[in-house]
Amino acid sequence: MAATATARGFLFCIRRPVSSSLSYSRLRYGTRSLSQAVAAMYSPTDSAIFQPRFLVVSLGNPAPHHETFHSAGHVALSAVHELLGSAQPAFQPQRLGKKSTKTSIGPKYIFVQSPTQMNVTGPWIAKAYKEILSQEGLYPSQLGVVIIHDDLESSLGAVKTLSWKKSHQGHNGMKSINASLPRQSADAPWVRISIGIGRPIQRDAKIVSDYVLKSFSNQQRATINEKAEEVLDALEGLEEEWQTRVSSCRSL
Repeated sequence: MAATATARGFLFCIRRPVSSSLSYSRLRYGTRSLSQAVAAMYSPTDSAIFQPRFLVVSLGNPAPHHETFHSAGHVALSAVHELLGSAQPAFQPQRLGKKSTKTSIGPKYIFVQSPTQMNVTGPWIAKAYKEILSQEGLYPSQLGVVIIHDDLESSLGAVKTLSWKKSHQGHNGMKSINASLPRQSADAPWVRISIGIGRPIQRDAKIVSDYVLKSFSNQQRATINEKAEEVLDALEGLEEEWQTRVSSCRSL
């Protein structure tokens, strides 16, 4: 049994970069020599020090709905950014995915606030993802993706780490992303972090729509800000899990 598990782990380590990194290298650079292709295939995890990078995108709506429940992802990301202090660069305006947005590009985290309407987020994120890979010189297997979004089904401020494949449960932002950006690498973590915003008792679509576009009270915003540490803990947990997996691959 142990030998079988080890064999499976070995196959996991040597096969997945082939499908993700090599195919992407062809997409970016065209036909390569065999030696160049092999170098590209193993480059994501063969460096002396593995340094995980994460693209962390918050979902929400642009003004005048930037300070509403539907934009809880933006509020949470801003709070995490503040918690990191000098370890994370200031947000700067940047043209990304053919739209003006705010980004904070650090050595580990690439924070981006989605500038689009929630329901059409997907096409923009697909473009932004490809641009970030090119800009930072990364393969898909070297860049984890985390989407931070609001969650009607959880109480205000509840933080959950969700599988990328988990049902969007009617969240139109995630529905749009799933349609436009399928997971690009099995090596890098792709997850969602949801921020609870509560839900009105009535299930009528108009009432729910009005609710998510309602502005935060000062206390409600403070509740989400206070959850920044939980969101950061989730990000650090993803990094630790990724580091452990890469270390296990190297030891085989």
